[in-house]
Amino acid sequence: MKRPLIDHHRVRRHFSCHADEYERYAQVQKRVVAGLLERLERLGSMSGPVLEVGAGTGALARRIAEVYPQLPLVVTDLAHGMTRQAASRLPGAWALDADAACLPFVDRSFGLMLSASMYQWIVDLPAAFAESARVLKPGGVFAFALFGAGTLCELRSCHQRALGEVDASRTSHTQEFPSREEVAESLRRVGFVGIAVESVDEREHHADVPDLLRSLKKIGAQNASRSGPPGLASRRVMERMMELYRREHGRDGMIPATYEVIYGLGRRA
Repeated sequence: MKRPLIDHHRVRRHFSCHADEYERYAQVQKRVVAGLLERLERLGSMSGPVLEVGAGTGALARRIAEVYPQLPLVVTDLAHGMTRQAASRLPGAWALDADAACLPFVDRSFGLMLSASMYQWIVDLPAAFAESARVLKPGGVFAFALFGAGTLCELRSCHQRALGEVDASRTSHTQEFPSREEVAESLRRVGFVGIAVESVDEREHHADVPDLLRSLKKIGAQNASRSGPPGLASRRVMERMMELYRREHGRDGMIPATYEVIYGLGRRA
């Protein structure tokens, strides 16, 4: 399934510009790293080399280097600012800019491929997963986490309702995320075996909608859809959306933001 087109130049720019402050604000992403490592540990020993795509500032790679210090490590990111941050924190790893949808490696190069909080930015998951399978050795492990369809459900539903009330002629251009079924089917289509896919909800709380939107901007996770203008909408729509959000989801002076985290594992046959 192909979702609305993502402007990869915009994604690269957003994340690169906020690389210096990413770790300060990426609280849910840190929980995702811990969750992915927990699932990886259940598989036992691993073979290398290890490749991480969408490495960001290298939080996952640093933990992998601690657990598997004997395995060669390569980290990549689409955003150059993120690659630089990862390289500065991982002096023993190779770091380079790379697009997960078109990896610059020969076939059967890696024993383990990892990714955390990145594949939701990929429109064509089967094509990207095929790249993952291509660079893995036979029996190699692909372990990842991405944000699924339930992510920011409160924000997206309130925005859609506000838009319908204020300006029904327009459609919502909020980010869409893949479903758990779509992720599992994408893995099967490209030949992975031993597939395990599960989803877990993570929540964070904010003082209000502007605080939530600021935190997303601080990590570079801004709207990058090609199908509409950046941002959410007009001032009237925003005001109505914030009112709906507070009324329907607010509690004790705070609002929740839900993230559906989809964890996936598979092996190259």
